[in-house]
Amino acid sequence: MLQLRLVVRGAVQGVGFRWFARETAQRLGVAGWVRNREDGSVEIAVSGEDDRVEQFAAAMERGPGHASVAGVSRDPLGDGEALARPFEIRR
Repeated sequence: MLQLRLVVRGAVQGVGFRWFARETAQRLGVAGWVRNREDGSVEIAVSGEDDRVEQFAAAMERGPGHASVAGVSRDPLGDGEALARPFEIRR
């Protein structure tokens, strides 16, 4: 089970990125959440089978059609953090 925290930078707010993340997560069957950050980036916590999480992370590196992803940082999540199912958009 792989758990990651992703921070997506670029033109990623106001382009449907959170919706794209939720839809991608639901299609892949991973748990977690996505939210906009005040600095203009998007933060994501994701958990699931290793290959599914890697597929999810690769999709976030591309983003939806109107986004322009400049970079994605990835860090492991702590073992104690349980993530929600279904994947949710946080405000």
